[in-house]
Amino acid sequence: MKSINKITLLCVLLAVASLNTVKAQVDPHFSQYYVYPAWLNPALTGAFDGDYRVSGIYRNQWGNIAPFSTESIAGEFTTNKNANFGVNLLNQSAGNGAYTYTTAYGSYSYTGVRFGSGEFQRIAIGIQGGIIRQAFNPSKMTFEDQWNPVTGYSPSASTEALTVTSHTSFDAGLGILYFDADPAKKANVFGGVSVSHITRPTDKFAGTADATIPIRTLVHAGVRFTLDEGTYITPNLLYAHQGSADEKMVGAVASLRASEETDVMFGVNYRINDAIAPYIGYTWNSWALGASYDINSSQLGKMVHGSNAFEISLTFTSKKKVKTSPAEFVCPRL
Repeated sequence: MKSINKITLLCVLLAVASLNTVKAQVDPHFSQYYVYPAWLNPALTGAFDGDYRVSGIYRNQWGNIAPFSTESIAGEFTTNKNANFGVNLLNQSAGNGAYTYTTAYGSYSYTGVRFGSGEFQRIAIGIQGGIIRQAFNPSKMTFEDQWNPVTGYSPSASTEALTVTSHTSFDAGLGILYFDADPAKKANVFGGVSVSHITRPTDKFAGTADATIPIRTLVHAGVRFTLDEGTYITPNLLYAHQGSADEKMVGAVASLRASEETDVMFGVNYRINDAIAPYIGYTWNSWALGASYDINSSQLGKMVHGSNAFEISLTFTSKKKVKTSPAEFVCPRL
């Protein structure tokens, strides 16, 4: 393939470089990263107060120059034997589907490591494994030989040939999580580390025959401050490194009890040297709805003519049949 038109090429670059660099970043990123724990850390599988949880998130960016979207759904369920299980599916598409990056993983976490007074200090260990599939759709691309300097673009078939249009690789990752579940404390600390792509999946579209998807190392942490019954504020941070790309994010979210069944959440995250992302959320009974909007603050924002990104998330968490202590902090996520 000698050439793709400018917009499609930009879409492909965004698909394989979805942070603020095109050097080596491959994985997607989310501003509402604690809403989708399967992406963040497999040790977070089952880290909620319920029998099962289903989470969905949708992200759309670069809409006015190069359509690029990420959608994902995850399901998790807990057991009474310190073992939790989950499955998740994710799809990214660029250039109206000219390029897709799809993953499917299963995850497992062990939550039996407990120590300290009342055994409120908790450690969870998680693993995940699955597949990554990358694909190009030539029918949604335009090539140099379809352009005529006199008549312009012609939809006639191109003589260009893509030798590889799709590839699937096995992938695996692992993580560890610590959190303080002591209900008597006004400040509950949590944090974790995860490592993705430890099997170094092959990347057939990187331009070299022996290319692999770089290992991603991610660190996340935060502390939930209890200000009053039903009122919390949670500062949090994230650092991710993959290949030669880095992502650094800091922020905070507040949760206010509006009624017995309803909470209102609001906050902001700042992706350093990239974007500011205000967030607002609403919970009712077992449902949680959240929305955020990235306002690009980097030079890239000027290059893409102010195109920003938005995310929307929806989560359903079943109520536990055997209830834990209502004050116990069991869920190190937003």
